[in-house]
Amino acid sequence: MATKAAPKVVPIEEGAAQPKKSKKKLIIIALAALLVLGGGGAGAWIFLKGSGGEAHDGHEGDEGPAKKTKKKKKADAGKAPVFLAMEQFTVNLQPEVGEQFLQIAFTLQLPDQPQVDMIKQYQPLVRSRLLMLLSSKKASELSTPDGKKKLADEIMAAVNQPFVQDGESQDVSGVFFTSFVIQ
Repeated sequence: MATKAAPKVVPIEEGAAQPKKSKKKLIIIALAALLVLGGGGAGAWIFLKGSGGEAHDGHEGDEGPAKKTKKKKKADAGKAPVFLAMEQFTVNLQPEVGEQFLQIAFTLQLPDQPQVDMIKQYQPLVRSRLLMLLSSKKASELSTPDGKKKLADEIMAAVNQPFVQDGESQDVSGVFFTSFVIQ
């Protein structure tokens, strides 16, 4: 009987050469990741900077009044306006065909509560200005939609005038008629 010899197992030594991994693949993957991150960062910077094709002269602090107004409007856009309902006005209009009068009520749109408080504080002055404005009108001027729009603009201008000499103007941004009767 012959005995079979066991197969010989040869252990791999630690210092023996193993198959090499390609360093080229690692470098290519790293460069691709860098390009993607760099491109994304540049895109985000352009988007957040708001370049949108505008010319830029390198003077970040030197913004014109138009840009400051745009920034202020953007900041105010997220803020809810405050409304102030004015007491009803009844005035005689300038005569055309006989005696006519205007009975009107409206609400002012303001940016914040301090503006409301300021207008309330100067209510007698505001009412006087508006009575003078309203009583200077003719019925034919106010009966059309354009006439009402023009009146709303004139009311805004009258209320926005400073209450004290060299004082700040108010910031009424809308006039909304709640009652408008010409008789």
